[in-house]
Amino acid sequence: MLSDKPKTVILPSTEELACSDDIPVDNEDQNFLPNILLFLLTSIWANRTDWYFGVDMAVYHTTGVNPRVPVVPDGFLSLGVERKKGGKSRRSYAVWEENEVVPILALEMVSHTPGDEYDEKLEIYRKLGVLYYIIYNPEYWQRDRHQPFEIYKLVDENYQQQIGEPLWMPEVGLGIGRHQGVIGGIKQEFLSWYNEQGDRYLMAEEKAEKLAQHLRSLGIDPDNLPPD
Repeated sequence: MLSDKPKTVILPSTEELACSDDIPVDNEDQNFLPNILLFLLTSIWANRTDWYFGVDMAVYHTTGVNPRVPVVPDGFLSLGVERKKGGKSRRSYAVWEENEVVPILALEMVSHTPGDEYDEKLEIYRKLGVLYYIIYNPEYWQRDRHQPFEIYKLVDENYQQQIGEPLWMPEVGLGIGRHQGVIGGIKQEFLSWYNEQGDRYLMAEEKAEKLAQHLRSLGIDPDNLPPD
């Protein structure tokens, strides 16, 4: 007699799984720009330990063809998880090891080699249940017949493109958008976080420069401050 009892599926641990897909990035910005978002979060949410932002890290899930086949966003954010899992750095992110917490945001940066960001990956994130899917395509948007910066939100199990920049994401508690600025002495466009009023969160070097300008306005030379 056949049993109606469902079979127990034993899922692999992150110790057994690859940490990425081993595909080299197409250009340095694919790693650099998501890390800017990460470094900003360590300042914005310095007193919070209930979030994790992964860069070029494998996300394993059970909504695809095989739980051993990950999706690897250029960046992703999860809320309600440990900043350091068990006090240690993650090798990869397995949804079943994170109390079924799915990333609330995923970022894909389009490179010289098209990576199916607008179709295959969009469908993966839709099925996974990622609330916000961001596609950043500053160089090849005309080739791909899309806009340079697109944000999709999951509404009734389907993605709807959002209008407005920076876009405030109430479920995240942050806005996101583009900014032209100087990083390490080089002027370029990068992504940044914003508050609900649309003000951009500054990087550490920008804060230091703003403070220096304020001191100069008061007649104080920031390069010749008296010792403590």
